[in-house]
Amino acid sequence: MSKINPQPPTHFTGIETTEPAKEAAGFTAVFSSMKHVFGAMPVRRGLKSLLNLNQKGGVDCPSCAWPDPDGERSKIAEYCENGAKAIAEEATTRKVTPVFFQKYSVAGLSQKSDYWLGQQGRLTHPLIVKEGGQHYEKISWDEAFQLIGNQLNKLDSPDEAIFYTSGRTSNEAAFLYQLFIRMYGTNNMPDCSNMCHESSGSALGETLGLGKGSVKLDDFEKAEVIMILGQNPGTNHPRMLSALKKAKRAGAKIISVNPLVEAGLLKFKHPQEMRDVVFGGEKLTDIYLQIKINGDLALLKAINKLLLEAERKTGGVFDRNFLSNQTENYEKYIKSLENESLEQLSDECGIALEEIKAAADLLIQYKKIIVCWAMGLTQHKNSVPTIREVVNLLLLKGSIGIEGGGTCPVRGHSNVQGDRTMGIFERPKPEFLDNLQKVFGFEPPRKHGYDTVEAIKAMAEGKAKVFIGMGGNFLSATPDTEFTAKALQNCDLTVHISTKLNRSHLIHGKTALILPTLGRTDLDIQAGGVQFVSVEDSMGVVHSSKGLLKPISEHLLSEPAIVAGMAKATLKNNIVDWDSLVANYNNIRTLIEQSIAGFDNYNVRVRHDGGFYLPNPPRERKFSTDTQKAKFTINPLESIKLAEGEYLMMTIRSHDQFNTTIYGLDDRYRGIYNERRIIMMNETDMQEANFEKYQLVNLYNNHGGVERVAEKFIIVPYNIPRKCVATYFPEANVLVPIDSYADISKTPTSKSVVITIKAFL
Repeated sequence: MSKINPQPPTHFTGIETTEPAKEAAGFTAVFSSMKHVFGAMPVRRGLKSLLNLNQKGGVDCPSCAWPDPDGERSKIAEYCENGAKAIAEEATTRKVTPVFFQKYSVAGLSQKSDYWLGQQGRLTHPLIVKEGGQHYEKISWDEAFQLIGNQLNKLDSPDEAIFYTSGRTSNEAAFLYQLFIRMYGTNNMPDCSNMCHESSGSALGETLGLGKGSVKLDDFEKAEVIMILGQNPGTNHPRMLSALKKAKRAGAKIISVNPLVEAGLLKFKHPQEMRDVVFGGEKLTDIYLQIKINGDLALLKAINKLLLEAERKTGGVFDRNFLSNQTENYEKYIKSLENESLEQLSDECGIALEEIKAAADLLIQYKKIIVCWAMGLTQHKNSVPTIREVVNLLLLKGSIGIEGGGTCPVRGHSNVQGDRTMGIFERPKPEFLDNLQKVFGFEPPRKHGYDTVEAIKAMAEGKAKVFIGMGGNFLSATPDTEFTAKALQNCDLTVHISTKLNRSHLIHGKTALILPTLGRTDLDIQAGGVQFVSVEDSMGVVHSSKGLLKPISEHLLSEPAIVAGMAKATLKNNIVDWDSLVANYNNIRTLIEQSIAGFDNYNVRVRHDGGFYLPNPPRERKFSTDTQKAKFTINPLESIKLAEGEYLMMTIRSHDQFNTTIYGLDDRYRGIYNERRIIMMNETDMQEANFEKYQLVNLYNNHGGVERVAEKFIIVPYNIPRKCVATYFPEANVLVPIDSYADISKTPTSKSVVITIKAFL
């Protein structure tokens, strides 16, 4: 195998910058949406896709997991700009056929940008690159499944196989996938949750008894204060802006906490509302705290100390009845707060004490408080303590389990929460395994499997020899790109179940398969007729998603059919009728109902308009902890000390991407166009280091004595706190150390990377 650079190529396309935007959406977003959709497919196909997107009984957006309204939905556009871009990517009529791979070698494709790879179109046939080969070539489905079965059965132990899952996978496919894997004999099921909201699940599970958020979408209109930390909804969850706008018009105050001033947190112009078109958008944020990277824990502790001072001074700030009857460790927590210094906390988070007091004053006045967060909180070494401190704040106020109040971790991918509910987890609960044993009559493995970081290390060390990925772009999504690439190349077999070409297909094992699958928008016809799948959104609503477009190729299989094919070729004692499950997905849902609590009468309720809510005890002030009480926690502050010449880097998305999928080269809201290899830097820091605008530099990380280098990045002067810098992922993932991850959750620290910067020579 020839050596292939796993990093995106350093091609430059002519950077341009303008002043960052002051508002999000508007007609510019509409124009961008239409350009992407109708540039990728005929008008009729595009309109058909958009008019069914996020409608009841329609196609669930394959982009983010923001919930749909329970009641009426816009018939014009119940989607956002990035949802339209996701549809353009998936429903495109462009094709990547076997002839394409005759033209391009694997090495040749590795020289193309991620954007170029994604623009080539949908994969049409199962493909193989054989050991020593330079090109992918066509293979039959039967041969592909037999190859997988043979490789898996050759292993000395099932634990030598890794089975990865992305958040796009449906409930039905995820349930079958985990069932096959556990029948095979391992819990090696890392998934994209390991890299995004694992910290949320760890913190919320420990303190409230459920690793999910407690609010519903309707709570936003009832909230008095909404606090948004480490999240950029204008780019990553644009439909959230509609909820924030309704909240503002109902009288809510919004506190935004972010190292960057993001347009989507400033103002929202709804393109479907004449009032906004004529008079301008709705101002969203009342108090904007431009915090230093990783200053959130210090800020939250400062706010909670100010709440304590106000309670002792005037009373009525805390919910004393709730604290006495439904929480524990309150006194220990209060004692720990007494030892904190407001001045030190202010310095640690980079926010002036007067600004912190202004935010605390709002929280003192009101009780209906929602706290939202995303990966700006979850990807630090202290992520779990930070999120536990969010819970402390809400517990002090009694803002859990009330209308208009609670926790709101905003998930990234469409069904990432549902996959975990279906059992995609390397550390399954004993109760779940007991149910599988009862329903299917086999003994599931009890030993914990590998999470994402452990899986990469296992492949690197030769402990794992087969990698199978259900969706996603594993190489580009994971940390320490060079290390991960070598780990994948160390495998005997790598398999990717995909809709489109991505960089993970180019960094492969000795033998590699690409198995093309149906997407959300594709009509799924099986032996039992037209099928639909189901997903779970960020707020625990399970609902259907039904494709409507003729598939781009007759050689595509659905994800359930691919899982069944692998299972039949691998398992020696098949106690499951896989063919009947694929023929009619109702049969899969019946097994889910028997195996997982909360899915009673699944096949009936999922057909109701809008689906149904899963049980959520914290929403009802019931806490499934070991004491049946919500828990206060003590979260010591650990500072990241930077030496001279060091900076703290966070990786972020541009406006023209979703996760690792690159829709275009423009970060419109931040005013950065036509380039992705950029580093945003404070102008004073630039002057002190003698750097100039658009200067070309190399970025270095030396964690654990290993030098990691990201070459040829362009400096962009930007409004960001001193000693803090921002880069896009996946381009800067090479700098994220494999051994730097969050305590407890083991999420890679993609938002806390210590780097140095040197001029490119």
